[in-house]
Formats: sequence, C-alpha cells, structure tokens
Amino acid sequence: MSTVTIIDDETGKKVQMPLLTPTSGPKTIDISMLYKELGYFTYDPGFMSTASCSSAITFLDGEQGILQYRGYPIEQLAEHSNYLEVCYLLLNNKLPNRLELTEFEVDITNHTMLHEALKSFFSGFRRDAHPMAIMVGVVGALAAFYHDHMDIKNPEHRKITAHRLLAKMPTIAAWSYRFATGKPFVYPRNDLNYTENFLHMMFSMPSNDYKPSSLLAKALDLILILHADHEQNASTSTVRLAGSSDANPFAAVAAGVATLWGPAHGGANEAVIRMLIDINESGKPLQLFIDRAKDKNDDFRLMGFGHRVYKNHDPRATLIREICHKLLNEMETTGEQQKMLETAMALEKVALEDEYFITRNLYPNVDFYSGIIFLAMGIPMNMFTVMFAMARTVGWVAQWNEMISEPGYKIGRPRQLYTGPIDLKYDSIDKRS
Repeated sequence: MSTVTIIDDETGKKVQMPLLTPTSGPKTIDISMLYKELGYFTYDPGFMSTASCSSAITFLDGEQGILQYRGYPIEQLAEHSNYLEVCYLLLNNKLPNRLELTEFEVDITNHTMLHEALKSFFSGFRRDAHPMAIMVGVVGALAAFYHDHMDIKNPEHRKITAHRLLAKMPTIAAWSYRFATGKPFVYPRNDLNYTENFLHMMFSMPSNDYKPSSLLAKALDLILILHADHEQNASTSTVRLAGSSDANPFAAVAAGVATLWGPAHGGANEAVIRMLIDINESGKPLQLFIDRAKDKNDDFRLMGFGHRVYKNHDPRATLIREICHKLLNEMETTGEQQKMLETAMALEKVALEDEYFITRNLYPNVDFYSGIIFLAMGIPMNMFTVMFAMARTVGWVAQWNEMISEPGYKIGRPRQLYTGPIDLKYDSIDKRS
C-alpha cells in the first residue's frame, strides 16, 4: 500500500498515513490515525479537501464535467432511462430487469397515499407558510405515522422506509403547494406514472378534468433524474451526519430538506428567476447588466452561470437545454412569462458566444434551465426548492442506507480549531465592570 509520510518538526516523529486510491478521482490520504499518533487535527473549513466517507453511489469530476450514478454516465440515463428506474439503480446498485422495475413501480405507487390524519397536520400551518417550511415539518412528522418499520438495523425495514419516502414526497410537495394556495388536496392516482401523478396533484381541480401534458411530464422526469444525487453536498452530508446518530430516516431526511432550504444550496434556480424579474422591471437594456457582470468592481452577478463544482461545463445543463427550448416553443405562456423567457434566452446566447464568459467557463448551469422550465410549467418560485427536495430524496435515502449498511460506522464528530479564551477567573457579579 502506498503511504504519505508526515513529519512533526518539533519532535521529529514520523508517521506513515495510507494513501487510498479510488476507482476514479483524486487519491486520498487516510488521516484517521493522525490524532492518535501525533495529537493533531486537520483544519479544512467547509470540508473542501476532506473526504467524509467512502461511497459507491455517485462519481463527480468537476474538472472534466462528468457525473455518473453507480458508474452509468448521466447522459445515458437521461436519454434512455426514467426517474423511477434511476431510483432503483441508486437504491439497489444495479439497473432492474423488466420484472424488477414493474414490481418497484407498483410498490412505489401503492405507497403514495399519506395517512389521512396528516391532512389535519397541514392545517396547523399558517396559510402564508413557505412550502419548504411545511415540507420540513411534514417529513419529520412521518416518523409519528409510519413507525412500524423503523429498525435501521433491519435491511427490509430500511427498504420499506426508503420506498415510503420516495413515494410520499410528491404527495407532500403537492399538498404543501395546495395548502399554501388555499386549494383542496388532490389524492394520488394509481393509473398515472410518477411525474404525471405529481402534476395531477399540483394542478387538477375537482371542478374540471385535468390531463398532465406528456411534454411537461417528460421535462419534469428529466429534471428529477438530473437532481437525484450529487455526491457529498451540504444536504446529503447533513442526512449522513444526522443518520450517524441512529436517528430515524424520516428525521435524517427532514434535516436534509432543512439544509437544502438554504439559498446557497437549493435556491439557485429561484435566484435565476428573481434576476430575470429585476432585469425586466428595471427597464434598462440587457447589455448594461452584462457589462456589470464583467466589471470586477461591481458586485452584480448573473445567476445561473458557472458552477462551484463544475469548472468545465455542467453536464446536466447540456442535457436539460434541449428540452427547455422545446418546452418554450410548444407551451402557451403569459405576457410576463414570455418576456422573462425572452430575456433568459438572450442571456444564454451571450454566455455561449461572448469570449468573456467562454474563457471563464461561465456557461448556463442546470439551475438556469430548471428555473425557466418551472416558470413555464406554472410552478411558483417558492416551490422551486420543494421540487429539488422531491428529486433529491432518493439520493439522500441511498446515501443514508449505504452508511447504515457499513459495519462499524461511527457517529459523526467533526473537530474544531479553538480560538477563544481559556482559564478565565470567575468574578462575582458585583465585581464585574
């Protein structure tokens, strides 16, 4: 085994740390013995250079623009697969045969209903509550309604809970929207597929028949595939950390939803639409905002361009761009929507042709296109992150299950670099200045 030698300059002590070689990606130094051998911690704010776990679920190479689920390139899955088949892959480490997929689809369909008592739980929220606030509360509350299979040491219990979460998330998401808008809850239907069912629960009314658009369902299915998992991001790491305490999976996923709610994580596509609104309402020419984005002394940024992880291009954006354009060409939009969509397409054209953006790899990312698609679908901005949570649930559950399945996994306990005072003397209150 290859090793890396660490030398303590003060004592001269040498410690050899194993050098781990992944299937693909950077080699990793195993520092688990560093504190025991030298009494040292490592300091890595944001864990930007630290592998918090080993995983066989998702591979991401930001330099090359590569994303793979269980070894399958995202491009192949987006072209040939559907969301539930991808879910099976992530949960079971293999693509299903026809019988396995049919049984999986039936099982998910049979779990889409929510316990009837949960309807009264929704009514405890204010009507103007943010849908993500409702989702955090309801997902956490599932543990109070489905506690019959929560032995995390039992693989069959973990499977049942995983299927319940995957099946019920669209219902929770749609009902969060319906409650916040004062519309009656719509129950799931077993004759519709996963994405059609969600669209039906979102937009149908008892007073008229609603048939989900096949194009909308296809676009939504693609968005769900592209957001199903994304390695050890903030919300996924939160699910793992919460789950490492043996917390029930509903609580762990609720923690992931709460983390995703942060605008720095799950709010990027909403920020894109808000930017488009601001540009249009300003009445100023688009070129002014492009020039501002190029000015290093101006803090204005074009949202939805470039990516923190992908330094080349976001492979998901390449896949979603085509269906975004197709959707815009075929859907009827309001005047306000149309104006925003025209602005978005003008920005896209600049980013793909302007040397400034090209040389800096500031290409439109997946959040740019998903926000536009949601807007065209009629999904309000406060639901954008809810859609993200619905898609990412399978990734959270797969990552949680992988961790729980590992023999001897440990509760997470990050260390710190303490910089506060020490050994202060306590003075009685009458002696304090």
